[in-house]
Amino acid sequence: MIAIIAPARLASTRFPEKLLYEIKGKALILWVAERLANQVPEIPQYFAVDHPRLQDILESAGFSTIITRSDHTCGTDRLAEANERIGADLIINVQGDEPLVTRGQIKALEARLQNGSDMASLATPFEKWADFLDPNQVKVVVDSQGRALYFSRSAIPYARDREGDASQSAISNFPAYRHLGLYGYSSGFLRAFCSLPKTILEETEKLEQLRALENGYSIDVDITDDPSIGVDTIEDAAAFERLL
Repeated sequence: MIAIIAPARLASTRFPEKLLYEIKGKALILWVAERLANQVPEIPQYFAVDHPRLQDILESAGFSTIITRSDHTCGTDRLAEANERIGADLIINVQGDEPLVTRGQIKALEARLQNGSDMASLATPFEKWADFLDPNQVKVVVDSQGRALYFSRSAIPYARDREGDASQSAISNFPAYRHLGLYGYSSGFLRAFCSLPKTILEETEKLEQLRALENGYSIDVDITDDPSIGVDTIEDAAAFERLL
């Protein structure tokens, strides 16, 4: 059995209660839920929420929720708790603030999991130099087999011959990829991952996927050209609204 589980936390440091923020009269979390129902109706979807306000707005619109503990420090732990009740063998983690997630992106993760990946994720080429320098946009470098070498908030790889300035050539021709907050897990890996203590790099970068790399696990990364906007700030919400 495969399932989509979207961890959804009411609190947000940079954008308080962003999942309830209304865009054209509809809460952000509902834009995501409706998008998933439209793009992959054949895959069961659940929202792992930490607050009755999120549960109420989702269930009143016909979507399934699971109330989880409020003290989880990362979305993966929340997802793992929810799956203890759902019992899916393969899990696709879609963030509750990704309103442009596509069928192609989800099916790419599903294919990786069906082919035996324990953990998979997605990335897309950077198009703007300013985005490449933005620490809020996570970078990933991959090997020749499509496995993640490292994730960072820093601008990696570093263009040494140009003193770090890749803007001198088209950014699209530079091997720089923006990590997208979409993951796939096997249930066994998910349980193992959540039993591991937090690691130094994870705590330094505040990127939980580094826990997997630091413990010797592989993360398969597919490159997608599908557009995506993760709503982390009020400016991101405005950008999404302009696209509608």
